[in-house]
Amino acid sequence: MADIYAAHDRMLGREVAVKVLGDRYANDDGLRERFTREAHAAARLSGHPHIVTIFDVGEWRGRPLIVMEYLPGGTLEQRLRGAPIRPPQALEWLAETADALDAAHAAGIVHRDVKPANLLFDERELLHVADFGIARVADDSSRLTMTGTVMGTAGYISPEQARGERATAASDIYSLGAVAYELLTGARPFERSSATAEAAAHANEPPRPPSELNLELPVAVDDALGRALAKEPRARQTTAGELVAELRAAFSSEAEPTRLLPPVPATRPTSPGFAAARRAVPLVLAALALVGAGVAAAMLTTASGGGDVRTVVVRHTVTTQGKRVVKKVTVTQSTAEATTAPAATAGAATDAQSGARLNDNGYALMQSGRYSEALPLLQQSVASLQGSYSSAFRDEAYAEYNLGYTLLQVGRCSEALTYLNRSEQLQGYRSEIAGARAAAERCLAGPPPPPPAAAPAPAHGNGKHKGNGNSAGNGNGNDNSD
Repeated sequence: MADIYAAHDRMLGREVAVKVLGDRYANDDGLRERFTREAHAAARLSGHPHIVTIFDVGEWRGRPLIVMEYLPGGTLEQRLRGAPIRPPQALEWLAETADALDAAHAAGIVHRDVKPANLLFDERELLHVADFGIARVADDSSRLTMTGTVMGTAGYISPEQARGERATAASDIYSLGAVAYELLTGARPFERSSATAEAAAHANEPPRPPSELNLELPVAVDDALGRALAKEPRARQTTAGELVAELRAAFSSEAEPTRLLPPVPATRPTSPGFAAARRAVPLVLAALALVGAGVAAAMLTTASGGGDVRTVVVRHTVTTQGKRVVKKVTVTQSTAEATTAPAATAGAATDAQSGARLNDNGYALMQSGRYSEALPLLQQSVASLQGSYSSAFRDEAYAEYNLGYTLLQVGRCSEALTYLNRSEQLQGYRSEIAGARAAAERCLAGPPPPPPAAAPAPAHGNGKHKGNGNSAGNGNGNDNSD
C-alpha cells in the first residue's frame, strides 16, 4: 500500500521514517481516504510508549505521506526463526503489545492486522505497534470496508475476519493469541501451504495444544491460548492484558517441589536386540501417586551407574472445585546406594525400548522415501523416548532429528525446526542438522526450492546423525514496513 523511506528531519535534527502512499494508488480516492484515516487514527494514539509516534501528515508530489518515528531495531518477524522464544522474553514482548492494543481499543480503534511484522523495536529494545493502515475507528459509521471484504494477514487473522465479518477488539485479541502461540511454540497455529487454506483453518479448525509442540510449556498455557483462539469472539479474554495475565499465571503456577526418593541403580542393557551401550535408568513413579491425580507425562533421565543424581519432572492433574489444574513435580534421585532396580520401572523401560524400535521402523520408511508413513511412527517414538537421552542411550536425539527431517520433507517446515533444535540441544552440533535446518529456513522464507542434488541423509535409529541448534537472525533492512 505504501513505500517507506528513512529520512532526516533537518528542522528538528532527528531521523524519521516517511510512509508515502504507493504511486499506483495515489489516484484511487478510496485508498487515499483510507491512508489519511490511518494517519489520523495513529496520531490519536501518539505518545503511548508502545505505539509508533506520528509527527506529521502531508503530501509529496500528489501522494499523501505520514512522518513517524524511526525504529531501527527491526521487527519481531525478523526475530522468529521457527523455534520457541524463552517464556520470560516472550511474555515481555506480549505485555508491551497488549498495553498498546488495550490503549487503542479504549480510544475506539481496532488494529485488525496484529502480526510480528507490525511489531517494531527501538534502539532500547522496547516494542512498538505499527501500521494502523487498515485500522477502523469503531465509533465511525461511515465504513470504508464493506461486509464480505477480508482484511488482515492469513497467519494471524481472526475467524470472523476470515469470513469477511466486522472486526472488533476481540479480533485483535485473537491475533495477539496467534502471535503468542508462535512465540511460545515456534509455529503459527494453522500453518498451511497457501494463505487461503490457512485463513480457512482459522475459521474452521481447532488449534493443536501448544504444549504438544513445545513440551516445556505448562499445560495451563493451552487453556489461556485456547481462550484467545476461540472461534466465538465472546469466549475470548476481554482485554489483551487479560490474555497476558493468564499466560503469566500459567507459568508462575507451575510449582515444582523437589523430593528425594530412594536410590535407584543403573540397569543392564534393556534387550539383546540393542547395542550393549544402550542403558536407560527409569525412575520410580509409584512414589508420586497422589489421590485424585493422574500422571499425564513423565520426563525420564538416564545414567551409566555409580553415584549419579537425576531429576524427573512428572505432570499430574488434580481437579479442585470442578476446575482442572495441571502441575509439575520435580523429583531428584540418587543411584549410589541400591543394587537392583525396582519392578515398578519396567513400564518406563519398555516405553524407551518401544520408542527406539519405532524410531528404527520410521527410519526404514524414510530410506524408502515414505515420509508420510514414517511421520506417525516417529511422533510416537519421540513421545516414548522423552527424557531418556544419555551419552549411552542417544535414541531420543536421533528420533528428534528423524522427526524434524521428515516434517521438512512433508512441508511442515516450522515444526521441523522445533525438533531439529531439540536434537542439537541434546547432542550438540552436527552438520546433518545444520543442513536440514538451513533447508527448513529456506522453506519458511519463501516457496520451497527444488530438492537439492544431494539431500542430507536421514539419521538411522541407532544415531549416526543428530539435531541442530538455533538459527541466526538475518535483519531485513528498513523496519517501518507494511
